[in-house]
Amino acid sequence: MAHTYETIEVGDSHEWTRLITNEHVQKFAEITGDDNPLHVDEDYAAEHSRFGRPVVHGVLLLGLISKVLGRDFPGHGSIAVGISCRFLRPVPIGSEVRVQIKVSEKIADKKHVKVRTYIYRGNQMVVGGEGRVIPPTAEKEEPVMPGSE
Repeated sequence: MAHTYETIEVGDSHEWTRLITNEHVQKFAEITGDDNPLHVDEDYAAEHSRFGRPVVHGVLLLGLISKVLGRDFPGHGSIAVGISCRFLRPVPIGSEVRVQIKVSEKIADKKHVKVRTYIYRGNQMVVGGEGRVIPPTAEKEEPVMPGSE
C-alpha cells in the first residue's frame, strides 16, 4: 500500500536490502552504454583501478533509491522530483547494500515530501543525499510539479 502525503510523518523511514551481482552490473552497462572497464572488466580493474576490483556504477545505486521511492516508500504512484547524492565509497560487485529513506520534511503548499537518502554496505555509508517526492494521492488530483505554479 502506498503512503499518501496525509499519512506520511516526519521521521518515517523505510529500508530495503539488495545483493548486487555481476549480472546486474553487466545488464546496466549494456542498457546505458557505460561499459567503463572499472565496472565490467575484472582484469583491467585489478591492474588499473585504485579499488583493485570492479565496482558498481554509482548511477545504478541511485536507481535503487528510485526503486524504493517509487515502489516501496512512499510507493506506487510516487513522482520523484529530484534526487541528489554523493558517492562516498566504492561498492564492489557482489556486495549487499541497504537502502534507507527517512522523511525529513513535509511541504504543505505543494504536498511534497523531502527525504534523506542513504545506502550502506555493512555499517559504512556508501551513498548519502536527499530527495524530494510527490507521494501518491488518495483521490484523483493532479500533483503540483516544480515550476508549474
